[in-house]
Amino acid sequence: MSVGRTEFVKRCFIAVAIALIPILVWYLFDVVLICVSALLVSALLGLGAEPQIRWLRVPPHVALAISAFVILVGLGGAIYLFGSRVAADLQVVIQSAQSGQSTIINSIKASELGRAALEHARSQLDVMSYLPRLFGVSAGFLGAAVVALVAGIFFAAQPKLYLSGLVHLFPPRLHREVDETIATVGRTLRLWLLGQLIEMVMIGVVTTVAVWLIGLPSPFALGLIAGLAEFIPYVGPIISAVPAILVAATLGLHAVLWTIVAYTLIHQAEGHVIMPFIQRYMVVIPPAVILLSIVAIGSLFGIVAVPLASPLAVVAFAVITKLYVRDTLGEDAALPG
Repeated sequence: MSVGRTEFVKRCFIAVAIALIPILVWYLFDVVLICVSALLVSALLGLGAEPQIRWLRVPPHVALAISAFVILVGLGGAIYLFGSRVAADLQVVIQSAQSGQSTIINSIKASELGRAALEHARSQLDVMSYLPRLFGVSAGFLGAAVVALVAGIFFAAQPKLYLSGLVHLFPPRLHREVDETIATVGRTLRLWLLGQLIEMVMIGVVTTVAVWLIGLPSPFALGLIAGLAEFIPYVGPIISAVPAILVAATLGLHAVLWTIVAYTLIHQAEGHVIMPFIQRYMVVIPPAVILLSIVAIGSLFGIVAVPLASPLAVVAFAVITKLYVRDTLGEDAALPG
């Protein structure tokens, strides 16, 4: 083969490799999301096992088995006791929200300016049309969830095995630093998850009581939506307020105003009292980092990946702070957690 032809073939290979980089990055990021999900499962199991190991001196494997058993029994019991009620309440919420949306649109149509605005934004106003996209689950997502669950159980059962294997992928001179970084990430993710669970329970309970006092139908379902949405910081509270306002619209303007006031006060208290108090003992992450990660991951991978934006940002923030800010720049920066 001549030199010119060899050079041409080489350039073709380089061009193909460059063209494949975005595809490789896309699939690599999918793997990263699954790994973060597995780490969350492992951290959740670890949260249940750690008190048993520390205070009751239970062997780690036994404590992990008890933790998994308690979580499964708790979820199963909750589904058994409240599953049918939650399903019925959610159905009522969806029907009420659809009715509330129609009421709001009809009120807007009463004015000429409102009709013009509706005509201009007709394709964007059907809020309920987003529900199938929001709750729709593909087979690929279910497969990834199963992989993350099984991997998380393996990670929690034999953490030293996988940590040792990861550390030995690096040169011996970096083993200590890599081991310290992994320990920092694990501690940070565990504390962040504990803080999020506390916030979710508190917001869910307070919201349930608030909407019950206002008189909205299905307060348990609305509280559940608010608690689950709290897993997505800053954006989740806005998402959870939409169905509540639509449900309140079926009861009149008075209920809508009280609902807006209640959700505003709850999340102002969450942002200025509950969250700072929890972060004081857990993990402090700059709000802009979380918001940008939510926007970026939502734009790239869709709404299904949004719940993983926060833990991914927490992991990245811990790694950057440890390896770059502290070890490379030599700054005396506090590690998250």
